[in-house]
Amino acid sequence: MKKFYYFSKTKLKFVEIRSFYKKFVFLVLFFSILISFFLFGSYLVFDGFINPDSEVRALKRTNNQLKEKFSALLEQYKSLDERISSLKDKSKDLRLAVNLEPDNDEQEKFGIGGSIFTPFNISNPRSISNYIDALDSYINKVSLKVNLEKNNYEEIESTLKENEKLYAVIPATKPAEGRYANDFGMRIHPILKIKRMHNGIDIINDIGTKIYAPGGGIAEFVGRRGGLGLTLEINHGFGYKTIYGHLSNIKVKQGQTITRGDLIAYSGNSGSLTSGPHLHYEVRHNGIPLNPRNFIYDDVELFEIVKK
Repeated sequence: MKKFYYFSKTKLKFVEIRSFYKKFVFLVLFFSILISFFLFGSYLVFDGFINPDSEVRALKRTNNQLKEKFSALLEQYKSLDERISSLKDKSKDLRLAVNLEPDNDEQEKFGIGGSIFTPFNISNPRSISNYIDALDSYINKVSLKVNLEKNNYEEIESTLKENEKLYAVIPATKPAEGRYANDFGMRIHPILKIKRMHNGIDIINDIGTKIYAPGGGIAEFVGRRGGLGLTLEINHGFGYKTIYGHLSNIKVKQGQTITRGDLIAYSGNSGSLTSGPHLHYEVRHNGIPLNPRNFIYDDVELFEIVKK
């Protein structure tokens, strides 16, 4: 390898340059980087003098891109807001269908003005800040409406499930064949000959007529009860109970679970206060006697609900 020397004035002789190639490459790279920084800095300085508006143009391009993104986001939220309003109208009908009170229109408190939907012009930083604040407020209101409607539908869903349970147990059919007599209300008792409240209805039929459960429940009382004779009482839940009096035979045991259409008893003439074979039938809610006729759907035939 070729060697390089330099003349040393102190030593008065030629001295060999050690690691010449490494030092040469280092110096070349160092000065190349130094020159590059100098040229780049010079370019920025001259570009600032030659194109003083370049930074402004770059900011405008950025602002235009942000404006497009804001507009697209706004359209998405506007579409979501319209869909929520449509769902709200449907939920009103659903609440009525499941016997829920109408909602208190909390969403009306969060009405959204039309200014947010109008195109905006970038005039100064303050106008941009105001628009962003308005957009943020609008998004918060839409999010709140989403949560309110979600809670509304959860309440409807819960009520529907409760209604399904209620519809399965509420007494809703005529418990036995026969004609109605001695309706619910004040009457002259046929045996005592005094005016007194008749807490149920009488269904006239022959001894041994089959009696079917008008709704699901649990046999709460099976046995004799004063003037009603052999009596069955069913607890249907939700505060509802039915009472069957003057029976000749009971087919269920106390504590037994019953579903609508089950054979539960046979009519008879038991008890001291009866003028002939019939079924005494009562419906009570939270202990208050109600007119059983209001719970009997005349368009439902008994054979339709009887278990085979």
